[in-house]
This record gives sequence, structure tokens and C-alpha cells, in this order.
Amino acid sequence: MSAVADFAPEWLALREPADAEARADALLPPLLDRLAGVDRPVVRDLGCGTGSMVRWLAGRLPGPVRWVLHDRDPRLLALAAADLAADLGEVETRVGDLAGLGAAELEGTALVVASALLDLFTFEEMDALAAACVEAGCPALFALSVTGRVELDPADPLDGEYEAAFNAHQRRDGLLGPDAVAAAEEAFARRGARVLRAASPWRLDGRPALTAEWLRGWVGAAVEQRPDLADLGYLRRRLDACAAGGLRAVVHHTDLLALPGEGR
Repeated sequence: MSAVADFAPEWLALREPADAEARADALLPPLLDRLAGVDRPVVRDLGCGTGSMVRWLAGRLPGPVRWVLHDRDPRLLALAAADLAADLGEVETRVGDLAGLGAAELEGTALVVASALLDLFTFEEMDALAAACVEAGCPALFALSVTGRVELDPADPLDGEYEAAFNAHQRRDGLLGPDAVAAAEEAFARRGARVLRAASPWRLDGRPALTAEWLRGWVGAAVEQRPDLADLGYLRRRLDACAAGGLRAVVHHTDLLALPGEGR
């Protein structure tokens, strides 16, 4: 992958409950139909972090599963494997670049999953992953891809400025950012896959610690993109409102399921 931030385990733990609530259950029935009859399916989690996506999915897949965890950070892989192995049994880990998987590596894989990952791919990397999945006949479930839209209540006159700057930051160095879902849908559909989408908004009401940490990252990226947005008092106003329980935040995401060979 062209540019990937390091993610602290503490941040991943803080966001996991909101992630679990946001992921789209509506995409599970067609996925389960596709996996019906597959004995001990191999499921690969790309960018697994500490295992949040596996913990969410494990109870929703019938029967035993062989899990293969991929991440570029060996520390996160070790944490995920240690936590998951006790409950899930067979768990393997792979350290490396997530964008380098080809059809040969995916042979025998029943499902590829990822969460909050696609925005970190370039178009070429996304296209290559779609090609590998389709060639291997492997469905893919991508959860929590950002759309670029944020709702904050009460509104602030500067909300739009920070949102636009953050989205521009997400697209730096050729990364897909908020365009990731559209790029993935096009890449899979062009190769004959059936592609389904479902909204998966992060609703941060009642989670002041998560909201505050998200705000710091969101505003920080916007300011990195546009330094003129620094020192305007925006972050302090928003953090004060959050601490007082007076800020509602919805961060919009989309989940995508690609089913090779089922296009119409």
C-alpha cells in the first residue's frame, strides 16, 4: 500500500464497539448463501489490526472457520492472534503489504474481508485486488469505508471547511479516500461480479471519549492539508461541546460485498 498510518491498539479498542454497531448486517444473507456448503472455509482478514472484524464476523458465520490474518504491523498481528486463538482455534498470521495479494495467494480462500481499509488503497491497488478476488472466485466483504460526509449537531460555520480539507487529505498521494467504494464497485462489476452496498454510519452519540479522539484526528488531518485552518478555535469549541454532552456526530461509511461470477 502506498501510504498507511500506524494504528495504536488503544485507538482500535476505543472504536471497536462503534465499528461493530455500524457494520451492515444487511449484506450477510447473500454472503451466507454464497458460503453455504463450504466446509471449514478459509477467511482472510486484510489489515486485521487487533481482530475487530473477525470478532464481529465469527459469530455470524456457521460452523468452524480457518482464519488467516494479514497486517503490515507484526505487533497488531500478535495481539490479534493471542486474543482470537483461544476462542476460534485455528488462526494463522501473515505479515506484509496488503496490496500485494494475487490470485495465487487467494486460491482456496472462501472469503476476503477488510474493515476501514479501502480508503488507504490507490486505484491501481484496488483494481489489482479486485482482479485477484475475481480470478480466484473469492467473495469480498469490505466494511466501514469512509464516504467523506460528516454530520455534526449543532452545526458550526466552519464544518464544511474542515470536511473538505479532511477529504482532500484522504486523497493525498493518489489514495482513494472517500472515492474507495465507487472505485471498488467499478473494479469488481467490470469483471462480472455482483456488487451490493449498504450504509454503515458511525453514530458517536454517548461515546464522548471516542468522539473526542475522532475529532482530534479529523481536525488534525484537515489542518495538515490546510494549515490556514489552524488556530481558529474550532477544535476547542467542538471538544468543549463534546465534554459537555452537547455534540452529536455521525460519520458516514459504506459497506460493500462483491460476489464474483454473479454479475448481471
